[in-house]
Amino acid sequence: MNTLARLARAEWGLLYVTVREALAGQRWRAMPVTLGAVCLTAILQFVQNQPWGFQFVQDIGSVRAEEPLWLALLRTPLSLFVPALDLPVWGALLQLLIVFGIAEICLGWWRMLVIAYATTLAGTLYARVAISLSPGNPLALPVTDAQVVDTGPSAAVVGLAVFVAWRYRAYWTGWGVVAAMMIEVAFKGNLAGKEHIAALATVVVLYGISILRHRHRHRRRRRHRQRRPGRGRTGSGFPPIQS
Repeated sequence: MNTLARLARAEWGLLYVTVREALAGQRWRAMPVTLGAVCLTAILQFVQNQPWGFQFVQDIGSVRAEEPLWLALLRTPLSLFVPALDLPVWGALLQLLIVFGIAEICLGWWRMLVIAYATTLAGTLYARVAISLSPGNPLALPVTDAQVVDTGPSAAVVGLAVFVAWRYRAYWTGWGVVAAMMIEVAFKGNLAGKEHIAALATVVVLYGISILRHRHRHRRRRRHRQRRPGRGRTGSGFPPIQS
């Protein structure tokens, strides 16, 4: 039991402390955007289940690969919050509350939205490219997938889960999500599964950019400290000559 507790603390300790302190200090105010996303998703689910509201939701948030690209881009912001018709809505709401909530606390709301929309858009664009590939290509999708309604937060959830896990040193968790998505594609290979892989590829790029920015800031701060008066003195005891 002690070994399991030690492993859990090593994997999720930093993430747990960060989330717990935010919720203890601010409660639900720690993730206002997440709560707004949950409410918006619930409202869209209610509206699209009404005879008068289904087409309205389709017109503002439904994305299909067969539609013009400009129309898909216009609908993408809302498509993230339109629950998939073939999945239970409580799953989407739970994913949003947990994964988006943790991401908003750990990354901030604007970073969370950047990653969420980048991964969602990557899946949307991948579908268009994959449908145009020849059937023998392993990245290809059948032409019939061009008519599939592509909505829901799943790609964003996958991307945020991996990014937060890697950022907070829960590496086994992050790689576990990656492995699960690979297994999904191996067994199903449908549009949603391959879009998840596109989302993961996008997260790898975003995480790499984040690491490079962090290293750049660290080097700049270190140079700034070295240039302060009283620092970086030469062997003679005098500050270095300024050019």
